[in-house]
Amino acid sequence: MKIGSHVSIKNGLIGAAMESFSYGATSFMIYTGAPQNTRRSPIETMKIMEGHAFMKEHNLSDFVIHAPYIINLASYKPEIFNLATEFLKIELDRTTALGSNYLVLHPGAFTDMDVEYGINKIAEGLNMVLDKDTKPFICLETMAGKGTEIGRNFEELTRIIELVEHKEKLGICFDTCHTHDSGYDIIHDFDGVIKEFDDVIGLDRLKVFHINGSLNIRGARKDRHANIGAREGNPKGIDQIGAEALKYIVHHEVTKDRPLILETPWLDKKTNLYTEEIAFLRGE
Repeated sequence: MKIGSHVSIKNGLIGAAMESFSYGATSFMIYTGAPQNTRRSPIETMKIMEGHAFMKEHNLSDFVIHAPYIINLASYKPEIFNLATEFLKIELDRTTALGSNYLVLHPGAFTDMDVEYGINKIAEGLNMVLDKDTKPFICLETMAGKGTEIGRNFEELTRIIELVEHKEKLGICFDTCHTHDSGYDIIHDFDGVIKEFDDVIGLDRLKVFHINGSLNIRGARKDRHANIGAREGNPKGIDQIGAEALKYIVHHEVTKDRPLILETPWLDKKTNLYTEEIAFLRGE
């Protein structure tokens, strides 16, 4: 099972790999810098060779990179759209240099326009950054439907893909919190949800899973992550998806050999539950 969590990149790829190993992980996810801004350390300083050597020695593989939140390809404002495309190109280059096959991207939010406009702008932006030589997959993330964000259902994602020339470079990151919050019944009918995904998008597009609990009831469209199976007494709240449903998902045939990444809350600035959550999901 390729399972891990979001980890820090502040000490380079070697630091991210070492942190992941300390949790008992076999994969992990990083941002190449702060997700809220465009400041980035030079790629030459990120201890890439040391990181890959450590990963090879400690059974870590198939790590994932997440694009920053400030990228909004659906924006109608030229300065925001231009920043999004230019910075996405930079992040693709950094993903390639770091040696990851996956760059996870929130598709975007249409703000003052409408969903059709947003879908077309996202495809326009992707057509500007993807070419035949692009190495990583851009993995469009399934979204919760908060505000005007796009990707709240499988149909919106497949409409983006249909408009992209180099669609062979596109994948999907399936987020359990987001799909639950957007209305899909992953608790009682994950098999049915995956069949619908296959019918609408195709299982070959599934590249990465984000494995998160949710603080919300199904269909709340809020996007608030919970710890795996968190019960009363957890300071971050109760998981409305539940431990058994999430364990079923990570042991399902469809998640086999795909990176499974936890983005569950830290209890405080120094304490997370990644070690316990990974061990539980693995079945230890």
